[in-house]
Amino acid sequence: MSRDGRDVRPHRVVVLALDGLLPFELGIPHRIFGRPKDVEGRPLYEVVTCSIRPPGPVQTDADFAIMVDHGPETLATADTVVVPASYELGPVFEQGVLTDELAAALAHIRPGTRLASICTGVYVLAAAGHLDGRPATTHWADAARLQRLFPRIDVDPDVLFIDDGDVLTSAGVAAGIDLCLHIVRRDHGTAVANDVARRTVVPPHRDGGQAQYIERPVPDPQQPGTTTARAWALGRLHEPIQLRDMAAQESLSVRTFTRRFREETGVSPGQWLTRQRVERARQLLESSDRSVDQVARDSGFGTAQSMRQHLQAALGVTPTAYRRTFRTGGGRSGVGERERHGGVGAPS
Repeated sequence: MSRDGRDVRPHRVVVLALDGLLPFELGIPHRIFGRPKDVEGRPLYEVVTCSIRPPGPVQTDADFAIMVDHGPETLATADTVVVPASYELGPVFEQGVLTDELAAALAHIRPGTRLASICTGVYVLAAAGHLDGRPATTHWADAARLQRLFPRIDVDPDVLFIDDGDVLTSAGVAAGIDLCLHIVRRDHGTAVANDVARRTVVPPHRDGGQAQYIERPVPDPQQPGTTTARAWALGRLHEPIQLRDMAAQESLSVRTFTRRFREETGVSPGQWLTRQRVERARQLLESSDRSVDQVARDSGFGTAQSMRQHLQAALGVTPTAYRRTFRTGGGRSGVGERERHGGVGAPS
């Protein structure tokens, strides 16, 4: 019960454990959604694991099984269902069709429940018909197969995750962390998501449009990288930042710096700067009472019009609508319904 007498129920996340699951990916929703709390210290989410069979062991892709205490009827209680990856999807992966057992389990899910998948968990959502006519992603190595089996899906093999409103999909392994943090950010704002990221010791924000595969993710230690320049830029986002000034931090020519920057981050310096300024603007709109004009200056956009154009392009909303959404109870209206390349979806 809250201080004002309202009965506050945490958002219930049900994680579907399938045979052949990857223990790391099964643990992601529990780790990320198990952390957020409200101002009174109450959990914002309740995370429950269920199987498609009665309670009992579920085999993993490792040399151990896990004991799952809940059966498929638990799916009927979910506000959000998360389907992690599995290496034993059988006809789902091979033919694009559900087994009778899996279909019966999924039938428990109530209409309007938010659905999310990590890596090959997307095949389950696809076979159930939830992705027809929608964009989706999965691990880059499985994207071509997903597209062949489900031609009605718009498969993007490059991005970390896609938010299509009530259905969200992610690439493999660590991209599941990005997706779950994105959902927390969507539901409760940047400050809550950043706190979870700090406690989990992961980057607080890699947007959905970031590339799955970066040509040279670990720079050659014998060559200068771009880490110093990025840290330098983050400390002065409110100032005009020229490409030549960033290159000078690494004592590189503009041409060499730009090439190495793209190799390390997957985007150009200009794209990276815009993303950081959008993130800074989001934080200020959520956590401060500064005017829109002041937020625009402090985040480096210069003018409210410029910031409005960039937020509209990235998030699908105006600064005023974004602030109204996240300053009045955690994002239930006013935010666009799709993220494919770094925007925000409408919270459920």
